[in-house]
Amino acid sequence: MSYMKDKIRLPIDLGTAVKQARKASGLKTTDIAKNSGRSRDILNRLERGEDVTVASLMDILRAMGLVLNLERAGLPTLAEMTQRFSNLDDDDDDAA
Repeated sequence: MSYMKDKIRLPIDLGTAVKQARKASGLKTTDIAKNSGRSRDILNRLERGEDVTVASLMDILRAMGLVLNLERAGLPTLAEMTQRFSNLDDDDDDAA
């Protein structure tokens, strides 16, 4: 389960990790919503990297049997920087 080792630097990274964990566990969104006391909409917003409250995040993780671990971030690797900025439009270079 690679989602456990992924570095989470952005909300979308967290959402992707939660979604991967949900799919890997075979849990249904309706079951997670019921067990967390949160709506499916909140879970869907979290998985899309949108804003949710910390309390909602913790309730959803608890319902999935997951916890957060914090560690010192350090600097991003070249591969992480390349991936992060790979979707930028190169048209800005032509404007000059």
